[in-house]
Amino acid sequence: MRAKDAVGRRGEDIAEAYLEARGLRILDRNWRCRDGEIDLVALDGAVVVIVEVKARTSLAYGHPFEAVDARKLARLHRLAVAWCRDHLPAVPPWRVDVVGVLDDGSGSPAVEHLRGVA
Repeated sequence: MRAKDAVGRRGEDIAEAYLEARGLRILDRNWRCRDGEIDLVALDGAVVVIVEVKARTSLAYGHPFEAVDARKLARLHRLAVAWCRDHLPAVPPWRVDVVGVLDDGSGSPAVEHLRGVA
C-alpha cells in the first residue's frame, strides 16, 4: 500500500469512529460507481450524510478542507443521488459533510467536521 493510501485509509478509520461517537450510523464505506467514490455514507437521524474525508499528515499542502472545491462538491452531489437510488426506495433528505483529519502519527489526530457544506 502506498503511503498516501495508508494516510487516506487511516483518515477514514478516524473519521468513521469520530462520526459514530457523535451518534451517526455508518451505512457504507468506499462505495463506488462509474462516476466516482463516496468515502463514507452515514445516517444522522433521518438524513443520509455523504461524507468526504480528507486526511493530511501536515499542513504543508494546505488544510484538508482546501482540497474540496466546487467541482468535487458537484461530483459528491451526483454520487449522493446515485447512492440513494441504488440503496433506498426513494431519495430521502441528504447532505454532504466533509471531515478533515490532520494526523502526523505523533499523538491524537485533529479532526474537524463541516456539516452541510453545499
